[in-house]
Amino acid sequence: MADFLAEKLQEIDNRLKELRPLHDEFLKLERAKQALEGMDSPTPRRRGPGRPRGSGAGTGGNGRRRRRRSRAGGTAADKVLDVVRQNPGITVSEVGDQLGYTQKNYLYRVFHNLTEDGAVQKQGKGYSAV
Repeated sequence: MADFLAEKLQEIDNRLKELRPLHDEFLKLERAKQALEGMDSPTPRRRGPGRPRGSGAGTGGNGRRRRRRSRAGGTAADKVLDVVRQNPGITVSEVGDQLGYTQKNYLYRVFHNLTEDGAVQKQGKGYSAV
Protein backbone atom coordinates (compact mmCIF):
# COMPACT_ATOMS: atom_id res chain seq x y z
CA MET A 1 0.00 0.00 0.00
CA ALA A 2 2.84 2.38 0.80
CA ASP A 3 4.37 1.75 -2.62
CA PHE A 4 1.06 2.60 -4.32
CA LEU A 5 0.78 5.93 -2.43
CA ALA A 6 4.40 6.81 -3.12
CA GLU A 7 3.89 6.03 -6.79
CA LYS A 8 0.76 8.19 -7.04
CA LEU A 9 2.44 11.07 -5.20
CA GLN A 10 5.35 10.86 -7.63
CA GLU A 11 2.95 10.91 -10.60
CA ILE A 12 1.21 13.99 -9.21
CA ASP A 13 4.54 15.75 -8.63
CA ASN A 14 5.66 14.96 -12.19
CA ARG A 15 2.40 16.27 -13.65
CA LEU A 16 2.62 19.46 -11.56
CA LYS A 17 6.14 20.03 -12.89
CA GLU A 18 4.79 19.66 -16.44
CA LEU A 19 1.92 22.11 -15.86
CA ARG A 20 3.87 24.80 -13.92
CA PRO A 21 5.27 26.57 -17.06
CA LEU A 22 1.81 26.62 -18.64
CA HIS A 23 0.27 28.11 -15.52
CA ASP A 24 3.00 30.75 -15.30
CA GLU A 25 2.47 31.63 -18.96
CA PHE A 26 -1.28 31.89 -18.36
CA LEU A 27 -0.77 34.33 -15.48
CA LYS A 28 1.72 36.39 -17.50
CA LEU A 29 -0.67 36.66 -20.46
CA GLU A 30 -3.54 37.58 -18.18
CA ARG A 31 -1.52 40.46 -16.65
CA ALA A 32 -0.48 41.66 -20.11
CA LYS A 33 -4.10 41.65 -21.27
CA GLN A 34 -5.20 43.67 -18.24
CA ALA A 35 -2.42 46.19 -18.84
CA LEU A 36 -3.41 46.61 -22.48
CA GLU A 37 -7.10 46.96 -21.63
CA GLY A 38 -6.19 49.67 -19.16
CA MET A 39 -4.57 51.70 -21.95
CA ASP A 40 -7.96 52.07 -23.69
CA SER A 41 -9.50 53.88 -20.75
CA PRO A 42 -9.43 57.68 -21.17
CA THR A 43 -8.43 58.29 -17.57
CA PRO A 44 -6.25 55.91 -15.62
CA ARG A 45 -7.66 54.59 -12.36
CA ARG A 46 -5.93 56.29 -9.47
CA ARG A 47 -5.98 55.66 -5.82
CA GLY A 48 -7.09 58.50 -3.62
CA PRO A 49 -4.66 60.61 -1.62
CA GLY A 50 -3.47 58.89 1.51
CA ARG A 51 -4.68 55.50 0.35
CA PRO A 52 -2.32 52.52 0.20
CA ARG A 53 -1.18 50.97 -3.05
CA GLY A 54 -3.64 48.48 -4.46
CA SER A 55 -6.68 50.48 -3.39
CA GLY A 56 -7.73 51.97 -6.71
CA ALA A 57 -10.49 54.48 -7.08
CA GLY A 58 -13.85 53.20 -6.02
CA THR A 59 -12.60 50.11 -4.23
CA GLY A 60 -13.44 49.82 -0.59
CA GLY A 61 -10.69 47.38 0.30
CA ASN A 62 -12.91 45.02 2.25
CA GLY A 63 -15.88 45.32 -0.11
CA ARG A 64 -18.01 47.35 2.29
CA ARG A 65 -18.93 50.96 1.62
CA ARG A 66 -19.54 53.52 4.28
CA ARG A 67 -22.79 55.43 4.14
CA ARG A 68 -22.75 59.14 4.57
CA ARG A 69 -24.91 60.48 7.29
CA SER A 70 -27.46 62.99 6.21
CA ARG A 71 -27.09 66.35 7.82
CA ALA A 72 -29.84 68.71 8.75
CA GLY A 73 -30.31 71.38 6.10
CA GLY A 74 -29.17 69.32 3.12
CA THR A 75 -25.85 69.11 1.34
CA ALA A 76 -23.52 71.98 0.59
CA ALA A 77 -24.59 71.82 -3.05
CA ASP A 78 -28.25 72.23 -2.06
CA LYS A 79 -27.42 75.23 0.11
CA VAL A 80 -25.29 76.80 -2.61
CA LEU A 81 -27.99 76.26 -5.21
CA ASP A 82 -30.58 77.97 -2.99
CA VAL A 83 -28.32 81.01 -2.54
CA VAL A 84 -27.58 81.21 -6.28
CA ARG A 85 -31.28 81.03 -7.12
CA GLN A 86 -31.99 83.92 -4.76
CA ASN A 87 -29.00 85.98 -5.99
CA PRO A 88 -28.26 85.50 -9.71
CA GLY A 89 -24.73 86.58 -10.65
CA ILE A 90 -23.37 85.93 -7.16
CA THR A 91 -19.68 85.01 -6.85
CA VAL A 92 -18.18 82.04 -5.02
CA SER A 93 -16.75 84.31 -2.35
CA GLU A 94 -20.10 85.99 -1.75
CA VAL A 95 -21.82 82.60 -1.41
CA GLY A 96 -19.17 81.61 1.12
CA ASP A 97 -19.84 84.78 3.12
CA GLN A 98 -23.60 84.18 3.12
CA LEU A 99 -23.24 80.55 4.18
CA GLY A 100 -20.60 81.30 6.78
CA TYR A 101 -17.74 79.35 5.21
CA THR A 102 -14.31 80.45 6.37
CA GLN A 103 -12.58 78.08 3.94
CA LYS A 104 -14.16 79.09 0.65
CA ASN A 105 -11.88 76.97 -1.56
CA TYR A 106 -14.19 74.02 -0.94
CA LEU A 107 -17.00 75.91 -2.68
CA TYR A 108 -15.07 75.97 -5.97
CA ARG A 109 -15.43 72.18 -6.12
CA VAL A 110 -19.14 72.48 -5.30
CA PHE A 111 -19.63 75.06 -8.07
CA HIS A 112 -17.64 72.95 -10.52
CA ASN A 113 -19.86 69.92 -9.82
CA LEU A 114 -23.03 72.02 -10.09
CA THR A 115 -21.81 73.42 -13.42
CA GLU A 116 -21.07 69.92 -14.75
CA ASP A 117 -24.52 68.77 -13.63
CA GLY A 118 -26.08 71.72 -15.47
CA ALA A 119 -27.65 73.22 -12.34
CA VAL A 120 -25.73 76.52 -12.58
CA GLN A 121 -23.84 78.37 -15.28
CA LYS A 122 -21.07 80.88 -15.04
CA GLN A 123 -21.75 84.46 -16.14
CA GLY A 124 -18.64 86.59 -15.94
CA LYS A 125 -17.35 86.26 -12.37
CA GLY A 126 -20.66 85.12 -10.96
CA TYR A 127 -23.04 82.20 -11.29
CA SER A 128 -26.72 81.88 -11.99
CA ALA A 129 -29.13 78.95 -11.72
CA VAL A 130 -30.28 77.28 -14.90
